Amino acid sequence: MHAAVPPMTRVILLAPRLGLDAAVPLAAQIKAERKHDLDLDASQVAHLGALCLQVIMAAALDWAAVGRQFRLVGATDACIMQLSLFGLSPETLAAPEPIPEGAA
Repeated sequence: MHAAVPPMTRVILLAPRLGLDAAVPLAAQIKAERKHDLDLDASQVAHLGALCLQVIMAAALDWAAVGRQFRLVGATDACIMQLSLFGLSPETLAAPEPIPEGAA
């Protein structure tokens, strides 16, 4: 019997503008990678809207629940600033707090 090969980390390059119109395509892109560790490359992000942030946060929780790695990497200063307005950082997205039972 062969040892399991660790899953490859996939990378999604995020669009410069993650507004309302980007949420559904972003969710589909992320969902397609759900069996792999995932890095979201935020090196071009100039605008991070609340709906796309919700998509990213939900994915981070899903990945954590199944023990897979999920990271936001290479975040621009604008992306980091916008995350901070929501009390978040790339590091907090990589290690999300679980939602308490009955809180949803």
